[in-house]
Parts: sequence; C-alpha cells; structure tokens
Amino acid sequence: MAKRARSKRILATNGDGEGYLSGQLLIATPSMQDSQFAGSIICVCAHSDEGAMGLVLNRPMEGLSFDDLLRQLDLEPVPAQRSIRLHQGGPQEGGRGFVLHTNDWSSEGSLQVGGDLALTASVDILKAIASGGGPRLGLLALGYAGWGPGQLESEIEANAWLSVSPDEALLFGEAHDAKWRQAFAKLRVDPLLLSAAAGHA
Repeated sequence: MAKRARSKRILATNGDGEGYLSGQLLIATPSMQDSQFAGSIICVCAHSDEGAMGLVLNRPMEGLSFDDLLRQLDLEPVPAQRSIRLHQGGPQEGGRGFVLHTNDWSSEGSLQVGGDLALTASVDILKAIASGGGPRLGLLALGYAGWGPGQLESEIEANAWLSVSPDEALLFGEAHDAKWRQAFAKLRVDPLLLSAAAGHA
C-alpha cells in the first residue's frame, strides 16, 4: 500500500459525512496485495476527506498480557480485577495503544466511532478496567491502520476491501481464526468465488 497517514488530524474528525465508513468493518478480499492486511478485518474508527484510521480485529497479540502492560505503564491494580484482550491494531505506531469499546463508558478524550462504539486512547480506561469497571466490551489495540486522503476509497475501488456492518462477535469475539469467513458469510459472499473471479480477471 502507499504511504499511510498519521492519526492525529484524522482522529479529530468524526467521519459522519455521507459516504464515509466510520463504524463499519472492512474485510480484506482475496485480491488484497498487502501481506500485512491479508485475511484481516478492520474496524474503521474515523473516515473523512482527510483520510481514515482503523484497527485490525483478528490479530491477537502473543506474548504480552494485560497485566504485563499494566506493569510497563506502572498502573494498578496488578493483577487486574478485569482483563482486556490485546491485539495488533495495525502497522502504524505499534507502541501507541487504543481501546475500541462499547460506548457505555467514556472519558473526555473518547471518540464516538458510530453506532454503539467508542475509541479511547488514554490510560483512564485501562485504570477503569483494571479496577473492575470500564466498558462492557472492549479490545486494546497496539498500533493502527491509516490511509491518506482518498487512499481507502481507491483501495475499495480496486476490490481490495469489502465493507459490512459490525456485530459484537466480529468486534469482540475470540474466534479470531474464523472472523474473516464469518464476515463474508454475513455478506452472503463466498471468498473462494471472489478468489476465482480475481484469477480470471
């Protein structure tokens, strides 16, 4: 993929305009050329004419637990009273954390993603979860996927992505290896047929 946008300005937008995909899920099609995103599902957290930002939903992080992260950030309590799953959110800024969560909890810096979702990038939400509170459902992503102006639209036109409305199983379910096919099933599309069509283009 082409050079990706940084998130700072994009996160300041709400992406509620017509034709934008904030709050929707992107499914990588079999024609996806970027190996970093093959077989991935991404929740689009912000989308505007300035670009887009999203988090990969089906790449759980190995070797780092929520308690490990709390220790690194010097947050209490450890062990946590509640835990949250860690994900590889995308190739941009892998040391930066974002919590995608149900909007029954928010802080001053939370971004409403669309529907019943919010995005929070402050340690307040980690403290709340560790103390047994916080949102009903959520995932913690390290890094993100970003697109510059018009880039995501171009990739969709090139059939690299399909979009589908989110549900809790795709957003927060633990069947990560099955999510890609579950997303296609929701569209009633067989990815094998898409692959065959791409091969005969």
